[in-house]
Amino acid sequence: MKTKKIPLRTCIVTKEKLPKRELLRIVRTPEGNIIIDESGKANGRGAYLKKDLLVFEKAKQTKALNRQLEVEVPDQIFEDLKNYVK
Repeated sequence: MKTKKIPLRTCIVTKEKLPKRELLRIVRTPEGNIIIDESGKANGRGAYLKKDLLVFEKAKQTKALNRQLEVEVPDQIFEDLKNYVK
């Protein structure tokens, strides 16, 4: 029996390659909005973050998410990320 391939994605902060289910996708939509994509299928430019509070803090400090999405990420998104983990 053929085993199903598990898609791997890279966290933009830790640079770890992890299964897609273990990461959280943040998307800049074509309209320019920033959203948390729980389905992993939203249209737009995406960046993956490990589901860890420390990773979210480091992304905010280093502005890694801003560079990856090529736009200023509002603080509300980081608050939503913290609430998502809790």
